[in-house]
Amino acid sequence: MACFACPTVGAEIKKTRPAIVVNDNTLGRLPLKIIVPVTDWKDRYAVAPWMVKIIPDRQNKPTKDSSADCFQIHSVAEERCVKRLGQVAMTLWTKFVKP
Repeated sequence: MACFACPTVGAEIKKTRPAIVVNDNTLGRLPLKIIVPVTDWKDRYAVAPWMVKIIPDRQNKPTKDSSADCFQIHSVAEERCVKRLGQVAMTLWTKFVKP
């Protein structure tokens, strides 16, 4: 449930991007993290249920309204998670995990 900055590789845009790590360290033995990329919030995302709005607070620490793009969830090697940026509140976490 932490926010990390993950640098890009290969043909990806060359910059470090924020992401939310959604897996538990006890899941499996591979050195992978399952992440949800974070991008700037745009009002048009409000109709997309897979775009979870993140409002800045002391815990998650973004500098502006952001969005977790759950449609782009994927695994990355642990070494790509280079810097912890903040932590997602449990109230926001429940938007990722629906019963």
